[in-house]
Amino acid sequence: MSKVLQGVKVIEQGTFITGPAAGVILADMGADVIKVEQPETGDPFRAFAGGLYSPHFQTYNRNKRSITLNQKNETDQAVFDELIRDADVYIQNFRPGAAERLNAGEARLRALNPRLIYCAISGFGQTGPAAQRPAYDTVAQAASGFLSLLINPADPRVVGPAMADAMTGYYAAFGILGALFERHRTGKGRGVEVSMVEAMCHFNLDAFTHYFAEGEVMGPFSRPSVSQSYVLACADGKWLALHMSSPEKFWQGLANAMRRPELFADPRFSTREARIVHYEELVVLLRAIFAGEAREVWCQRLTAEDVPHAPMHNAPETLADPQVRHLQLEVSIPRPAAEPFRTIRFPIAFDGQHALDIAPPPTLNADGQAIREELMNRKRNPQH
Repeated sequence: MSKVLQGVKVIEQGTFITGPAAGVILADMGADVIKVEQPETGDPFRAFAGGLYSPHFQTYNRNKRSITLNQKNETDQAVFDELIRDADVYIQNFRPGAAERLNAGEARLRALNPRLIYCAISGFGQTGPAAQRPAYDTVAQAASGFLSLLINPADPRVVGPAMADAMTGYYAAFGILGALFERHRTGKGRGVEVSMVEAMCHFNLDAFTHYFAEGEVMGPFSRPSVSQSYVLACADGKWLALHMSSPEKFWQGLANAMRRPELFADPRFSTREARIVHYEELVVLLRAIFAGEAREVWCQRLTAEDVPHAPMHNAPETLADPQVRHLQLEVSIPRPAAEPFRTIRFPIAFDGQHALDIAPPPTLNADGQAIREELMNRKRNPQH
């Protein structure tokens, strides 16, 4: 793949997910992302499954280089400062005020490098009554109103992946790219700030728009009834998802696949508006019908009728899917003296070329010596 960010140097001092998620987006597009970590322990996410190379850490740290620095040490602080002088971007996700205590605040780093894009990620924002509160994924989902759209009131429990963490990192990457584009015109750096609450409120924009426009407070079943989305168990115990939306051709195709071509002549289900009102009744009806055949039979029938559907896969089932295999989404990278690193490639293609040349996440301080040597060579040959 064309490395569209080749030549962009990023210093990432991120931990857990939000900062590393921003860094990995830039790294996947070719930026040289140098991950600055604490000696001995590194990013705390390294140790979440024992050792210093947990699956949690691997998820957000491929295509990066690692160096350990103790900024309480003058020598290491000097190395950090040299990294900043030549950097395009700096990323941190500390609680507000912590970067200043580490000699990594925006004012200090901008004095070293006026062209620097300084990205600060927080839980609740840099200022305000909640700025110093600790925030993790579930906290941000709840505070933004997003979690209320996921929780089943009959069985309230947290479900799904760390969406707020990842989405905040992705928004930060968007902001960084915008600031880099502006710097191309102005030559000046920018401060980029995003909080988890802000990111998830924006990601949850549909719920706020419904409230602003109609006074409607959306709940966990609001969108599924409007979009006419269903998850149905089949005779073999496997699950299948439908997303019918509004085109009548899909509904007639569904009726044909179910061998009940007249089903949607029923006034309760004959129009989009009626189906929304009678959504729960339609759920019961579809459940009973789909329980009568195995999932593969339903997939064949639905495909033949061009009905929007998919089997509800788990991770290994997704990897075995013919379309996923065709798209080469799984990438396996050899590693010395270790099992290959397997991952899912970056989803964007440039000029039809996908990113298949991926570097495994670095072991702690794997690149420390090489990075220090680069800095020394730059001092000896400043013209380069």
